[in-house]
Amino acid sequence: MASGFFAILDDIAALMDDVAVTAKIATRKTAGILGDDLAVNAEKATGFLSSRELPVLWAITKGSLINKLIIVPVALLLNSFFPVAITYILILGGFYLAFEGVEKIVEYFFHRSVVPKTAEKVIVENDAENEKAKIKSAVTTDFILSVEIVIIALGTVLDKSLTLQILTVSVVALLATIGVYGIVALIVRMDDAGQNLIKRSGDKGFFGSLGNLLVKSLPVIIRILSIGGTIALILVAGGIFVHNVAYIHDLYPNVASIIKEFVVGLLAGLVALGIITLVKKVISLFKK
Repeated sequence: MASGFFAILDDIAALMDDVAVTAKIATRKTAGILGDDLAVNAEKATGFLSSRELPVLWAITKGSLINKLIIVPVALLLNSFFPVAITYILILGGFYLAFEGVEKIVEYFFHRSVVPKTAEKVIVENDAENEKAKIKSAVTTDFILSVEIVIIALGTVLDKSLTLQILTVSVVALLATIGVYGIVALIVRMDDAGQNLIKRSGDKGFFGSLGNLLVKSLPVIIRILSIGGTIALILVAGGIFVHNVAYIHDLYPNVASIIKEFVVGLLAGLVALGIITLVKKVISLFKK
């Protein structure tokens, strides 16, 4: 009896070792998407009152966990019974990400608000509806990026047992959520940490200087992440098309992949934006 018990423990230990190895490989392969996920969600989790930053981030994190709970079993089932559906889901997601990225660019250059920045900030921070909309947008974007992360992770263990596939993909999905939103939480609370250091040090010495650096750096980091998040959306979208559509993949093979992915993502976003704008105008005409 004892020997049987220890044999089971040995099997579990061996399985955990295998999961650690495969999860490490899968995480390495999804590192680019995780970086894009971080850039996108850090930008989406900012722009709120200090007291609302963590509650908003927690709401997005819960949404991300729910996304993973939906995506992981669905991806495993589709891979087993209808693998071609995964490609179509990825492509639809690519259009959504491209649309979000291009919409931000168009908004910035052609539809910028004439409201002064200080007033605009107050309006945004105190608008509960805007908060809900931003959380919904962040969770939706996270869903698309999560699909990409899960599919890539699953692709690294297709030749393994079903148990190993389930455990590996689950571990990567969980690490993606904890890692990304943990870092985002640190970023959005930089200014509060800086202000605490300034207060405790009396704005003197090393800690006072560090506090001022943290406070002054946050707007710069957020700005960089905002731009990076927009570029990331377009690149991820372009990457989905390049890697899943044979015609696009074989087109201009000598062009650098990052340029090709950005151009493809940009074009896909313009097409999606044009279609959605046209549909909205048609709907508004019917309402009149």
